[in-house]
Amino acid sequence: MLQQDSNDDTEDVSLFDAEEETTNRPRKSKIRHPVASFFHLFFRVSAIVVYLLCELLSSSFITCMVTIILLLSCDFWAVKNVTGRLMVGLRWWNHIDEDGKSHWVFESRKESSQENKTVSEAESRIFWLGLIACPVLWVIFAFSALFSFRVKWLAVVIMGVVLQGANLYGYIRCKVGSRKNLTSMATSYFGKQFLRQNTGDDQTS
Repeated sequence: MLQQDSNDDTEDVSLFDAEEETTNRPRKSKIRHPVASFFHLFFRVSAIVVYLLCELLSSSFITCMVTIILLLSCDFWAVKNVTGRLMVGLRWWNHIDEDGKSHWVFESRKESSQENKTVSEAESRIFWLGLIACPVLWVIFAFSALFSFRVKWLAVVIMGVVLQGANLYGYIRCKVGSRKNLTSMATSYFGKQFLRQNTGDDQTS
């Protein structure tokens, strides 16, 4: 069902007909998409390695900068369009309607007892570990470049923070739902805590 707010749409969908292809597969911890898992980490880790070893690999700043930006761009495209759908069944994207209004769409597979059995725990760990750890490293690199006055590298590092941070934000939104859902979850949680406290006070008195 499609849920809409003023800024974005959140939609539950079946990606790559996952339910039809894997209905009877048991939930396994092994990696079912080794190529996707490899490239999920390859581009982003390679960009970090090139950044750390750029002075040893090449004396040309332009060459290192172009290489890092190409790796970051490939990583952004691969994670956004391929590995997220294959490894965890999530996807986010943006489209502009006929009125020129921008809509953000956050998609996830429909949750069911059968679908839960198809999730690979190993792939899920790899996906989220790479998705969270690498942007954190780029943020550290940003502060390091700023405080060490490596101004020429600051633009490259900011590019890493923006591209990988955008994917992290998008997939977190896919995972937890829209802002409206987050608000209702928080309200429900605090409401339950308030009732528990009052109930506990009534029982003890």
